[in-house]
Amino acid sequence: MNLRDLLRERRGPLFSFEFFPPKTPEGEEALFRTLAELRGFRPAFVSITYGAMGSTREKSVAWTRRILELGLNPLAHLTVAGQSQKEVAEVLDRFVEAGAQNILALRGDPPKGERVFRPHPEGFRYAAELVALIRNRYGDRLAVGGAAYPEGHPESESLEADLRHFKAKVEAGLDFAITQLFFNNAHYFGFLERARRVGIGIPILPGIMPITSYPQLRRFTEVCGASIPGPLLTKLERHQNDPEAILEIGVEHATRQVAELLEAGVEGVHFYTLNKSPATRMVLERLGFKPA
Repeated sequence: MNLRDLLRERRGPLFSFEFFPPKTPEGEEALFRTLAELRGFRPAFVSITYGAMGSTREKSVAWTRRILELGLNPLAHLTVAGQSQKEVAEVLDRFVEAGAQNILALRGDPPKGERVFRPHPEGFRYAAELVALIRNRYGDRLAVGGAAYPEGHPESESLEADLRHFKAKVEAGLDFAITQLFFNNAHYFGFLERARRVGIGIPILPGIMPITSYPQLRRFTEVCGASIPGPLLTKLERHQNDPEAILEIGVEHATRQVAELLEAGVEGVHFYTLNKSPATRMVLERLGFKPA
């Protein structure tokens, strides 16, 4: 279903789940088992991130078809990094042919080990250009989402500059946005206030990652720039060698985050699952949401 319509017609908060590309056939089967386990929560959509520099183009289209076969609503990720405009347009067309009605338009990250984004010689430089391409090619037939950064994109010189880039994407035709993960809701509410102040009215879904691994958390936050509240970090460091304690700390924190966000009336919550279901299931069930 088109997410623009789903967000407009919703009668309560929506939940969605994000996964990263599996690297092996065994990993792929494990991912789709996880999808099946979470299907009972009736997610508004599910997504699998697009491989670095377009490395999963073929798989991403196949995964979109497979998600549809499970009776779920795919949000197809598409980035411009490492690809020409022609290649990006071809992948977009293949997503549509596969049945996708929703596209998450992203610039993409630099290759591993590099800090500066260098566009393909015949490619796009900004996500806003990809949004414009989608709109020019398909009009309102597709719902188009984009990324938002409550603490600012790691490459942005300031929160003000980051907001200008976000507004450019919205003006190019975004229907909704999903935020980078954050662990302090004040960052989300502050970003939402700044966005509304400059006339951005689209739904901005908060992205929540229940913490399940201390080393993995440190790697993620170093890449995306998300900060960890001091008391939470202290607690995690104290128990970093106890996986069960880390899981409980992570689930407890995410549950409190989501409860506060729902109380504030957000349209929905997007879960970064890390390709596992237990933590996300625990958060939803502690909030009183049961699988069908």
